[in-house]
Amino acid sequence: MNTTAPDPTTAHPRPDFPAQEQSPPGTTAAMDPVPDHGEESYRGCGRLDGLRALITGGDSGIGRAVALAFAREGADVAFTHLPEEQSDADETERLVREAGRTVLPLVADIRDEAVCREVVDRTIGEFGRIDVLVNNAAYQMAQPDGIQDITTEQFDRVLRTNLYGMFWLTKMSLPHIPSGGSIINTASVQAYKPSPPLLDYAMTKGAIVTFTQGLAGMLAPQGIRANAVAPGPVWTPLIAATMPDPSGFGKQSPLGRPAQPAEMAPAFVFLASPQASYITGEIVNATGGTPLP
Repeated sequence: MNTTAPDPTTAHPRPDFPAQEQSPPGTTAAMDPVPDHGEESYRGCGRLDGLRALITGGDSGIGRAVALAFAREGADVAFTHLPEEQSDADETERLVREAGRTVLPLVADIRDEAVCREVVDRTIGEFGRIDVLVNNAAYQMAQPDGIQDITTEQFDRVLRTNLYGMFWLTKMSLPHIPSGGSIINTASVQAYKPSPPLLDYAMTKGAIVTFTQGLAGMLAPQGIRANAVAPGPVWTPLIAATMPDPSGFGKQSPLGRPAQPAEMAPAFVFLASPQASYITGEIVNATGGTPLP
């Protein structure tokens, strides 16, 4: 049978999207169109059989897509979420269980060091080890009028969610990551091409790139790999909840649309798998054609 790959410019919804607004952190069900996490499309082939993964921000968006893909590839999954994200977390839990894997949902605000310690302790108590740590949780809030509108409260929340949590969880998880394990961080196109309304968020994503590259060199002698994925625009609840007008979101991409979370998950699967055994310190750019350094 002759088949062709779908046209990437039309494979998923294109803007303009209906007007919509949510309060942070937003919910998947309220989005129009509803994001695709691979529920109907992702097919696993055992690339992560027997692995145990911890994913932050696994309730929705990229985190849910990664949890779903990891489970269908044979991994057990622990994931964190905020209390107000419970409805989305319940759906992620259902998807992982439906794939036949063990799932451990953890209500956790990773801005707190003690909470990060509890996340690692509970994951080890359930799984015994962490083969793959995915530092994915993030916070942003667009401020179109510039730096004067970035309050200290917002700045602190962005840094503590995007950087402190990643740092603490990495440090605390490492004693439980065996040789052959890996750490995957979620960076962003913002690390290289910062949008002025997202100044504080972009700053943290640049730091994640540097952290990933430095960590890779530090951990290489232990046989632990560290990489990152740098997405371009991705259609997630965070967009509807933190941008003043998401109707044209992703239009600036050369492909003319935002990515769906399902389109990010394969990069994480590859980096977590034995097929990527010689890849460390890399940033996988998944930007829809936006050129990056």
